[in-house]
Amino acid sequence: MCLVLVAWCSHPGYPLVVAANRDEFYKRPTAPAAFWPDHPQVLAGRDLAAGGTWMGITRQGRFAALTNFRDPSRQEPQAPSRGRLVADFLTRDESIDTYLDGLDASACNGFNLLLGDGERLVAFSNVSNERHELKPGIYGLSNALLDTPWPKVGAGKTALEAALNVLPDEHRLWALLRDDRTHPDDALPATGVPLEWERLLSAAFVLGPDYGTRSSTILTLSAGAAVTFDEQGWLAGGQPGVRQRFRFILNK
Repeated sequence: MCLVLVAWCSHPGYPLVVAANRDEFYKRPTAPAAFWPDHPQVLAGRDLAAGGTWMGITRQGRFAALTNFRDPSRQEPQAPSRGRLVADFLTRDESIDTYLDGLDASACNGFNLLLGDGERLVAFSNVSNERHELKPGIYGLSNALLDTPWPKVGAGKTALEAALNVLPDEHRLWALLRDDRTHPDDALPATGVPLEWERLLSAAFVLGPDYGTRSSTILTLSAGAAVTFDEQGWLAGGQPGVRQRFRFILNK
């Protein structure tokens, strides 16, 4: 994913609120969110090119999300798919720490992971090689380290904080994910891609001819263990695609 905004234990009725956009080339084959036939406890979309996923949750409350770290100079074309990291965590029952301890993170291109088990939320990046136990708060993750102050991360965190005030109404969450405004050149990061790409990617909702936001997802977990998971798929030009809606109670 390319933008993950998280409110962790910041609302009395919703210990977890996630608003996220996945950006990808339109030609990359993708399955929309569903409970996986081979792992029925897992709810997530699926990358049909490599078999992994970018974000998901299980019926037991395990949560994971991933973004790539943007640095073209450090890309290894033969590195394993980073989407397997999310899939592997969701399909296992080991603790967060055990999973991270056994991870061969150096084999992958740069990534950021958010891992949750219902009690803890942990951030890890193989770029910094550090893991952080997240305290209650609002966090933003794009294609740099957690809370790196890119314009869309800062704007997204501010919008998420305001959106918490009107839950369970989610219209503000959807609005922040559909924000296609780009940011001024002097506010853009320098990540090694051409300036035209920095401009394009500075929006929360990316609209490019061949690359853009493919899905928007809103996930909430209530204090009563009720999960809502809504995914809006997007086609080229920002046209709406498949809409998925799931509701269930955690099975612990």
